[in-house]
Amino acid sequence: MNKHIKWIIVAIIVVVFGWKIVSKIISLKQAPAGRGAARPVPVEVSPVVVKSMTRKVEFTGTLLPESRFIVAPKVAGRLEKLLVNIGDFVKNGDTIAILDNAEYAQQVVQSEAELQVSRAGLVDSQSAMDTTRREYERAKNLHDQKIASEAELDEAVNRLNAAEAKYKIAEAQIRQKEALLKAAEVRLSYTSIQAAWNESDKARVIAERYVDEGAMLRASDPIVAIVNMETITAVINVIERDFPLIRQGQKAIVTTDAFPNREFEGVIVRRAPVLQEDTRQARVEIEISNSDHLLAAGMFVRCKIAFAEKANATAVPMAALSKREGVQGVFSVNRSGTVAEFVSVKTGISEDGWVEVESPEISGEVVTIGQHLLENNSKILIINGVSDADKPI
Repeated sequence: MNKHIKWIIVAIIVVVFGWKIVSKIISLKQAPAGRGAARPVPVEVSPVVVKSMTRKVEFTGTLLPESRFIVAPKVAGRLEKLLVNIGDFVKNGDTIAILDNAEYAQQVVQSEAELQVSRAGLVDSQSAMDTTRREYERAKNLHDQKIASEAELDEAVNRLNAAEAKYKIAEAQIRQKEALLKAAEVRLSYTSIQAAWNESDKARVIAERYVDEGAMLRASDPIVAIVNMETITAVINVIERDFPLIRQGQKAIVTTDAFPNREFEGVIVRRAPVLQEDTRQARVEIEISNSDHLLAAGMFVRCKIAFAEKANATAVPMAALSKREGVQGVFSVNRSGTVAEFVSVKTGISEDGWVEVESPEISGEVVTIGQHLLENNSKILIINGVSDADKPI
């Protein structure tokens, strides 16, 4: 009994394997001989469109403040007070720091005293000159009356000339002391350090702070840096190929990683007239309004500049481009939507996922998905809009 069961099991196994082999042979005989022979290739297509296209070139650069200057003392001294810090806004003429002014105030007092001494000396010289002039007039009258000798008259003239010279010296000394007093007052005023600029912008911001209160400063030692952030400048470098296309007044779209979903509009305001020999690049400056102070100096930016525009350009999706034997082209769909023909194309402007076809003239639809399975004049099955469950396998 057991032997019969074993033979039955063996027979069943042989039949099953035999059926699988026969089925495989039949399926191989019914399979297509090669690509494009029997079944059409499932593809997705997109229409060829006519649209306005702009050639935009993207440059990278850095943001710089429109203007920046260092506030430094004009005289040496100890920093007594620092009235601002990083990020503070200051107006033109605001006091930002105060130096210890005791020494400079004492110089003013000393200069005032010296001026008073000189003025007293002028009064004395005036009195002496008046006395000498009266003596001269008396000597001259006596000489005219033949009472005084010529020598006595000459002596009176010499005394008068000397008195007048001393008076002039006293006058000059007063002017000198007045100048010294003015200089001392100016030095004293320099101990109060203001932020000052010529432009009409109302406020600027403290960008950097270099010292702390109590520091001993020499003249011209930096205290703070002040920048204008109402407008900001994007600096880019343009290669030789794009250099002739840059013009003052051109618009630029500026983006930054800090605000990835926002675009800032800028205008080219300056272009270097020469290219650097070592890099073959020219500096270009783009001015951007920054009244909301979102942008900051030092940020990395991308600037798109439009160089060419076509109002009626024939365009296809970038995904439609493919290569066959090193030739770039698209698969153009016939009117019935059953065959795709490979057409070599010359492309032009690329923008936002679309590419211009300069030649030849094409229309209708092109394959955008599945063209890697196609050859010239392959049969296709358009599956745009077909659900995954209904797509052929």
